[in-house]
Parts: sequence; C-alpha cells; structure tokens
Amino acid sequence: MIRPFDQSGITRGADQIARYDGLAASLVEMLRATVETWGDHEAVVEIVSASETRRVTYRKMWDLAARVAGAIAVPVNTRFTEAEAEYVITDSGSKFVFQTGSALPDGAPFVDGHSRHSDAAAIFYTSGTTGFPKGAITTQEGFLSNVETCRRMVPLPFDGETRSLVSVPLFHVTGCNSQFLVCCAGGGCTVIMPKFDVQEFLRLIGDERISSLTSVPAVYWLALNQKNFAQVDTSGVRWLGYGGAPIAPDLVGRIMDAFPNARVGNGFGLSETSSVATYLPHEHSKLRPETVGFAAPVVDLQLDEFEKGSGEGELLIRGPNVVPGYWNKPEATRETFVDGWLRSGDIARIDADGYVQILDRKKDMVNRGGENVYCCEVENALAAHPAVFEVAVLGVPDAMMGEKVGAVIVTKPGMIAEVREILAFARERIADFKIPQYVEIREELLPRNPGGKILKKKLREDAKWVRA
Repeated sequence: MIRPFDQSGITRGADQIARYDGLAASLVEMLRATVETWGDHEAVVEIVSASETRRVTYRKMWDLAARVAGAIAVPVNTRFTEAEAEYVITDSGSKFVFQTGSALPDGAPFVDGHSRHSDAAAIFYTSGTTGFPKGAITTQEGFLSNVETCRRMVPLPFDGETRSLVSVPLFHVTGCNSQFLVCCAGGGCTVIMPKFDVQEFLRLIGDERISSLTSVPAVYWLALNQKNFAQVDTSGVRWLGYGGAPIAPDLVGRIMDAFPNARVGNGFGLSETSSVATYLPHEHSKLRPETVGFAAPVVDLQLDEFEKGSGEGELLIRGPNVVPGYWNKPEATRETFVDGWLRSGDIARIDADGYVQILDRKKDMVNRGGENVYCCEVENALAAHPAVFEVAVLGVPDAMMGEKVGAVIVTKPGMIAEVREILAFARERIADFKIPQYVEIREELLPRNPGGKILKKKLREDAKWVRA
C-alpha cells in the first residue's frame, strides 16, 4: 500500500474516525491566528475589470467580517433561477439574504469565541442533476480538516506567500474550501475572477504573480490552445490542481510541460466530504492519470462490492471531513450516511497499491443485457483520443438488451475524426461490450448545470443517435 502523504499527528477516536491533532477550535480562531501573523498581507483581490481591482488585507478583512458575523453561511449558486434560489433560501430557513451589489450590514463588531468542532458553520447545497438540491451541513471540523488535508497532500507551505487564482465559483466547495480557506490559513492571497474568461485567466497568471491554480481539465485545455499562450509567463506557478471530470492522459503531460515549475495533481471529493477525499500527487500523475489517487491522511475508504471479491462497488468514505447529514432531509440523511460512512454514490475500484479509480456514478451505470458498463470508464477511454475534447456516455433504451451504450462526443476545434477511428482507438483500451453502439458527434459543448455536472437527462432527450 502506497502512502504518499504525511501521516504524523493523527489520532483515531473511539468512533474510529481519524483526526488531525492540534486543529484550531474554529474558523474564527484560524483566521485570528492569520491576522496576528500576516495582518498586513493582501488577503483578497477581487477582479472587477481589466483596469479595476478591489484589494483588502487580512486585518481589513477581519474588521469587515466582524460587522456581518454570527450566522451559518448558505452560499447560493449565482446562476440559479429565481425559483431555485428561492428554494434554497426557504429550505435553509435563511433570515438574511445578501445579493451581489447590495451593501452589507454594518453592525457592531462581533467575534464568536465559543464554536466547537461539531458546530455547523455552513450549508452547501449539492448541485444534483435531478430534482432540488440537498443542503450538506458543513461543520467547523469539516472545514478545518479539509484545510489541513490540502496543506499536506499538495503540499503547501503556509508561509504567507501563496497567491491562488480562483476561476471556479466560490459557492462550490472547491473554490471556497480548497482554495480560499486554505489561503486564509496560510496567509496567502486569493485572487477572485467574477466570471471565467480565458484571456483574463491568462493575463492574471502573470499580472497577479499567481503561484497556485485549481480548475477543471477543460479550462487548462482551452488555455493551452490559445494562440498567445506561449507569451504567458507560467514560471511562477508552483502548484496546479485539476479535477471534476475525466482527463486525457496527453493533457496531463501538456500541462506539466506548460507549467514546468508546478507540482500537478488531481483531487476528488464531494460537497458531502467538505471538498477533498482523495488526491493523485505530482509523482503519480503521469503514471496513473486514470485514477484520482490515494485517500487523504484522515480518510478511510471501503467498497460495498456488487459481487464479493469483484473489487468494484460503491465507494464508502469515512473521516472528520464528512458532513453529519443534509439540512432538513432526515430520510435522505439516513439513506446516505450509514454507520459512520458516507455512501458516495460513486462506483469505484481500489487496487492493492491504494489507487482509487472512479468508474461511474451509481445511477449512471449502463446495464447492457446484465453486464454493468461504467460510463466514466468508457468516457476516459474515448477522451484519450487526440481529437476528442469532451464526451458523455449514457444508456440508450433497447428492446432486447434493456440498454446499449451511447456516447455524445465533442471534437476539438479544427479537428476531424471518423467515428470508426475513435471507436477503434477505444477498443484498444476497454472490452468490446463496453464500446458505444450509438454515437453523436457535435461541435457545441455538452450541457451542464451551474455546478459543472453534465446534464445527462437533457442529453438523452436531445441526442441524435447514429448507429455505430
């Protein structure tokens, strides 16, 4: 079993959960320590436009935060419809709503000095692809454990010098928990893009002296394929993370070449794990790009196997970063959190060395005449083709087999590839029964919800299948 991360200073409690020793008592205590050490350091840079920025130091951020403090935070997806936003506000029981552009309250300063690790600190509503989202209750311990996990796995020096560019939404656990809060703990600076623009992304890397990047694979592919990328000074980037979608092995190599001084790694997690649960570190990124790496130092993993000894099943996750349940959803909580374990809904394989490979979402698995076909595994095989930009695999109803495998493939701009050629490429990587029998080639990007997940329900409705 490979153990690439620092395992020191960890104690397992009577509840069998492993915890980091010496964590701060709360996020407030964590931020107070940062203010005392790096109070004059730049904390946040908000990019208003190419010519305008808003900048605050840690001491100023502390003073501003104290005037609006004292509640459980409920980040709301800024791209929600009015009905979706109203659902989150109503379901959470929120009493105050702050909107972009509106003035924040300016009350008497308040500092909460009595929070415990088990206290709720925020509710992140999951970006489910069907139905209304569920509110994952994130505790003080969940936040703090994720910060320490990121520090150890990347690894990051908490020296007050890191400058992180946030190009993903702050209402999502990646941007908030694994970028912003990690920077806050280490006295670094978080540079926030209000919306993603690839040219602005490239400009900020140099202009803001960015040393840390985290985004989805598609963003890096888009950035690397800009005509002016060669003029971008990437030498200052020391840490680069990706995740949230399958990545083509050749793109991992291209990223490493394009950011020669960066440690490159792949993170995997959920709102229910307060962000990161596993991580594929730099030394293993080229070796096993189809995996999401190893369990975090305080995370335990198990498989609920479909067949005993198969080595494949639903991924179960246990750790101090796992949320205690869903807000106002007792039935969903009982179904998802069982005997201290989170039932992730992801189908996975864990090999003898500890590498975790996500095969599929449990509900997205295709049952082809009694044989399980993991969509994510097929997507990875197809995405490795040099002409494929992104791909979604889903079941196509079939009278005889129940379901057959279909793939919606988006090709890279300016590249042409025959379906026969792409499928032949995939046959060298996966079993014949997993090869798509229906294919649609399209130029426009796949539809996604505001959290970035592909809307497979919409793809099923809109797909124009061609028999392969």
